[in-house]
Amino acid sequence: MNEPIFKDQVAIVTGAGIGIGFEIAAQLCHRGARVVLNDIDEELAFAAVEKIKSSGGQALALPGDSSELTRIDSMVDLAVSTFGRLDLAVANAGITTFGKFLEYPPDQFQRLTAVNLQGSFFLAQKAARQMVRQKSGGRILFMSSVTGHQAHPSLAAYGMTKAALEMLAKSLGVELAEHGITVNAVAPGATLTDRTVSDPDYQATWKRITPNGRAATTLDIAHAALFLLSPLSGHITGQAIVVDGGWTAVSPPPF
Repeated sequence: MNEPIFKDQVAIVTGAGIGIGFEIAAQLCHRGARVVLNDIDEELAFAAVEKIKSSGGQALALPGDSSELTRIDSMVDLAVSTFGRLDLAVANAGITTFGKFLEYPPDQFQRLTAVNLQGSFFLAQKAARQMVRQKSGGRILFMSSVTGHQAHPSLAAYGMTKAALEMLAKSLGVELAEHGITVNAVAPGATLTDRTVSDPDYQATWKRITPNGRAATTLDIAHAALFLLSPLSGHITGQAIVVDGGWTAVSPPPF
């Protein structure tokens, strides 16, 4: 998919300063989209936009907390005021917190659900309202995880939020179908990112237990996202695509 299949389309991607979110934003821009790029880290957000611009893409940075309703409003308002419309919304921003269930503290739970669920839910709501006004359909994408499919030690709260996002995709796929808006999710497995490559055992572990023999790259995940955001997936909605090299088919624990 190297042709400009997103020409003249406008997207919002949250949590896109680095990693999977950046790769999705960059690949959308390479294929003709104009992107409002969000990250909670202001420096990362502006650096990511400059990197996209240096390769010929069109992007604007809007840093801030993607779980805050006023920031969500600002993202959609910026997209529409600058580019005239909104076609694609990718709720990629999320945090991971580890903790045994019997010891997991309320403050971590509240922050986790605010970012992973509140931010995703209300970005979808605000984006969908704009898409309905435009009467031209659209695409909404959530970022789930294999932990929404298979239990992991010390990830009960995190896995719960990821499973919830897939249920949200199903529900919104039904509610928004009449407006020509599809809603889906991508569920990455082990992925090489700036965070995971700092673990010296990460690649070797996932090479050993993944049927495809390796962890995913951010481009692997972005390719699945691009498919669900593109015209090629027009009859797919309410679904989740797992991108894990086959790990959930056998699910050996990573220890």
